[in-house]
Amino acid sequence: MLGFDADDTLWQNARFFRLTQERFAELMGEFVEKPHLDARLLAAERRNIGRYGFGVKGFTLSMIETAIEVSEARVDATVIAELLQAGREMLAHPIELLPHVEDTIATLSQDHKLVLITKGDLLDQERKLAQSGLGPYFQAVEVVSEKTAATYTRLFNRHGRGATNGVMVGNSMKSDILPMLQAGGHAVHIPDGAQPWALDHAEPPESHPRLTTLGSMANLVESIRIITRP
Repeated sequence: MLGFDADDTLWQNARFFRLTQERFAELMGEFVEKPHLDARLLAAERRNIGRYGFGVKGFTLSMIETAIEVSEARVDATVIAELLQAGREMLAHPIELLPHVEDTIATLSQDHKLVLITKGDLLDQERKLAQSGLGPYFQAVEVVSEKTAATYTRLFNRHGRGATNGVMVGNSMKSDILPMLQAGGHAVHIPDGAQPWALDHAEPPESHPRLTTLGSMANLVESIRIITRP
């Protein structure tokens, strides 16, 4: 079994959050400078993840909460309306697959069971998968609240022959890689090249026999062949 992360592993995602955060800074410029606004927004996201989970809806609510806080409740209702519209636009944004994804997924699905394992809002992730055209290649989809070693142990037992006989592919060291290694499985790290979200940052292990790092999806098929070779 091969597990795949979705956002920023199969398709663009973080870029839209960054663009919306830039728009947020412009809207709030009369109240606070961007570095302070970014810090307050990050603090709100950290507080709210337990309530709202990961994804656009939680991000939008955190922006609104931050706007009210930094403006001492003086922010205009038109700004709140614009933040809500920004969230709706993020939820409706067309899916852009990353390079080599479709060919790679199609090839790997011929010999392996593929399972999508992702965090975020269920409806939004289902929409993205449907629009991506990749749905037929995956035999199961799991949207989880958090990715931990226990999560991977459970899912690879459910869909495969355990984590020790599986591979997880993703861009996040904290969510996709380290917990899978802790569960005893193999992990393939494909960084997206952007600065990681502060709440999803983790230092990579200096060396690990079950960790493979690639520059893109282009080399994944060969890497999986090496990992799964008897």
